[in-house]
Amino acid sequence: MAETMKGLHRSHRCAELGTANIGETVTVMGWVQKSRNKGGIIFVDLRDRSGILQLIFEEADCGGDNFAKAEKLRSEFVVAATGKVEARSGAVNENLATGGIEVRVAEVRVLSEAQTPPFPIEADSKTKEELRLKYRFLDLRRPDIQSKLMLRSQVATKVRAVLAEEGFLEIETPILIKSTPEGARDYLVPSRVHQGKFYALPQSPQLFKQLLMCSGYDRYFQIAKCFRDEDLRADRQPEFTQIDMEMSFVDVDDVIAVNERLIQKVFKDAIGLDVPLPIPRMTWQEAMDRYGSDKPDTRFGMELVDVSKAVEGCGFGVFTGALENGGSVRGINAKGQGQMPRKKIDALVEFAKGFGAKGLAYAAIQPDGSVKSSFAKFMTEEQMKALTEAMDAQPGDLLLFAADKNKVVWDVLGNLRLEIARNLELFDKNQFRFLWVTEFPLLEWSEEQGRYVAMHHPFTMPMEEDLDKLDSDPGAVRAKAYDIVLNGTELGGGSVRIFQADVQEKMFEVLGFTKEQAQERFGFLLDAFQYGVPPHAGLAYGFDRLMMLMTGADSIREVIAFTKVKDASDLMSNAPDVVDPVQLEELGIGIIAEEKTE
Repeated sequence: MAETMKGLHRSHRCAELGTANIGETVTVMGWVQKSRNKGGIIFVDLRDRSGILQLIFEEADCGGDNFAKAEKLRSEFVVAATGKVEARSGAVNENLATGGIEVRVAEVRVLSEAQTPPFPIEADSKTKEELRLKYRFLDLRRPDIQSKLMLRSQVATKVRAVLAEEGFLEIETPILIKSTPEGARDYLVPSRVHQGKFYALPQSPQLFKQLLMCSGYDRYFQIAKCFRDEDLRADRQPEFTQIDMEMSFVDVDDVIAVNERLIQKVFKDAIGLDVPLPIPRMTWQEAMDRYGSDKPDTRFGMELVDVSKAVEGCGFGVFTGALENGGSVRGINAKGQGQMPRKKIDALVEFAKGFGAKGLAYAAIQPDGSVKSSFAKFMTEEQMKALTEAMDAQPGDLLLFAADKNKVVWDVLGNLRLEIARNLELFDKNQFRFLWVTEFPLLEWSEEQGRYVAMHHPFTMPMEEDLDKLDSDPGAVRAKAYDIVLNGTELGGGSVRIFQADVQEKMFEVLGFTKEQAQERFGFLLDAFQYGVPPHAGLAYGFDRLMMLMTGADSIREVIAFTKVKDASDLMSNAPDVVDPVQLEELGIGIIAEEKTE
């Protein structure tokens, strides 16, 4: 039967004790990691969030009743133990922070008994993720998960401190808001009071933080919950957390300067990493041309090379056809991989097809300098020489080429270089390479919608020198937008906002909104813009992504306490679930059953 804690007070967490505490009488509480009965002596590893502490029981010290309790201790029992700290009698355990001490127990209480867990509570668990997430409350006891979540808490605290020093105010924005569909789907919340009407859960605090700038709050931040009803990918959550900020009377350089100081201080304090400043910058165009990605991983080379000029007029129709259709021919050089087996090359071709490639052209430079190629027969010796020189090819190199519209070529080769890097283990996990990507396109053409859509959102400021192109060439307009990238992952993004009414009106016009539609969707913001708007800009980090990279986790699920799986369900609580029909009736909602087809 479980006992109470009455009269007991925990004096220390397990790993707070050390050799300096030898001789002290302490009270510790936690979970039994394991118990070893050696006959007249029992060793128990006690675990709490701080770490593990060895308890030692001998009947002469604790009495028959306490020794009998110790004999019955099993994994995950919750116990309280009072005793004296001693130097460990056996060999020091170098793997434990408390490896030089143990507590000789005088009294133990069993606060709660436990069933045998469905999997071991241990770091680096090999248990299938589905089972761990079903019993997430047990999974969260694992030391490696606990260390990640504790670091997350420390980072949040540090972010708040740094931004407070920078003059930011922490202000909460609403969770129940008006739906403004432009981008991902909103999660909708029905209103009981206003039947037939719905709130939306925020995809970001975007409109409200801009309103705060209109209201004169100058510098705002929030660690904000956000929601997107998207088609999910393995490492994406329907609810996520942003470190969100907005500033008035600033331009791009001001936002970047504040955030570089934030990054430097947080990474130094949290994980001891020195981030040299300034962080390098690269325009979106340069990033796409060199890496085929707007979030390039710069820890390794294998950059894209535009060989369009080198293959002009060659006899290979795949290359010339792409050029005639307004595309390009680009390649990557996998250094030292010229002897890659054909089977592996074929696997890379199939991989490339998954990103829109019709195929891949390749050329393997042999040790004697000769070229083994899938397309050599279509080219003269001089043309092949010009191509290999353009690729800076050396004996032993493997050249891979894609030919198509720029967007396809970038996508294919950008992902191909990452796949090759994974296969060859070119990533240095101990390296942290930050990069600012700037000057994104303001707009991108949506084939599905048959119109231009905002690459970020409709409140992003165009670069002043491109304003005249909004009418003549909207696709060429660059935005005052910027992303912070770490090791090929976008950590955060932001932009300078439109604050002039005429520019905002033109932006809506280019996006295909009528004045009525713009007013219907964003009227409360546009109304506020009639009463004096400061120039303003902001940025938001994906907090979950940040913590994933900081901790070296393989998935964001490892840094979120209660997480969901790929289909947005919670295996532990069984959400989403059906609700009481009475609730639906109160909301004026009926469920239409799907018709079954034979």
